Amino acid sequence: MEEEKLKSYCVTGGTGFIGSWLIKSLLQMGYKVHAAVRHPEKSSHLLKLAEGSGRLRLFKADLREEGSFDEAVRGCSGLFHVAAPMEFWAQATENIESYVQANIIEPAIQGTLNVLKSCLKSNTVKKVVFTSSISTVTARDSFGNWRPLVDESCKISVEHVKHSKPSGWVYVLVKVLTEEAAFQFAKENGIDLVSTITPTVAGPFLTPIVPSSIQVLLSPITGDPELLAILTAVKSRMGSIALSHIEDICRAHIFLMENIKAEGRYICCARSWAMSEVINHLKKEYPCPALESQDGGVHNSVIPVEISSKKLRNLGFSFKYEINDIVRDTISSCIHHGFLPSIQK
Repeated sequence: MEEEKLKSYCVTGGTGFIGSWLIKSLLQMGYKVHAAVRHPEKSSHLLKLAEGSGRLRLFKADLREEGSFDEAVRGCSGLFHVAAPMEFWAQATENIESYVQANIIEPAIQGTLNVLKSCLKSNTVKKVVFTSSISTVTARDSFGNWRPLVDESCKISVEHVKHSKPSGWVYVLVKVLTEEAAFQFAKENGIDLVSTITPTVAGPFLTPIVPSSIQVLLSPITGDPELLAILTAVKSRMGSIALSHIEDICRAHIFLMENIKAEGRYICCARSWAMSEVINHLKKEYPCPALESQDGGVHNSVIPVEISSKKLRNLGFSFKYEINDIVRDTISSCIHHGFLPSIQK
């Protein structure tokens, strides 16, 4: 068991919301961690997580450069590919689809393939856990009707995204196409790859800026119109809001890495809630004028769609946090970091 605890794992996107918390979780479990980051000189907050143990090493790596991850993955038995561009919008151009394809999607796909090529060269990496997104699935069938339950098979159509262009459509395309490319490359080259389909992730954070997913969740409070449009688009596409606590997300990543029976895609959400329930929990934890006029669609007669993590639960995983914990920890952390002003309840 002692030898098992000395395993090394590589984490890409180590400075991000999930990446930094995943590094923290791995270190707490006694593992060695290779964090692949674009700017090691701006990653001092990560070094604090190791507390002088010497079990964390930072490696400069860039998704755009093939071979850039060779050193970072060397000697690691597994890799968590968390890094991804957080592109929600694209600049206006005459041919926006061509711009997005050439300047956002193709670099994102190539970046993922660059990481996987480095894993192949390492001869030590036995498994890759890819961080996917709930944006890759939809609660509507091909006729536009609501499904009673959403699981990993309910993939969103690329053609539908390109045609309808909902809020955050660029991010949706990036996640769908990079995940497909990753699985295809893994299949062709004998790499054991599984993906964690993350919903709106919230809770405490280690990053110096507020993570995008938290800003989206709190948009009913802040009133940011673009972020609120994304939350509304999620509700429109999924019929409900799926949430997970950052700690559960990282536990799920590690669980899938270590479980030899894990294969394919896994939705990882504690549960999904009606928009009205999310609004009510926000009101309870952070009563403010901005929320008073919102009912989150409480009068909508559509029964919220269940977004299921049955596949993950059947493998033996259990969630620790429910919506009240998620909202409370998110609000508390945002007040602590000055993103939200303190409020007298």
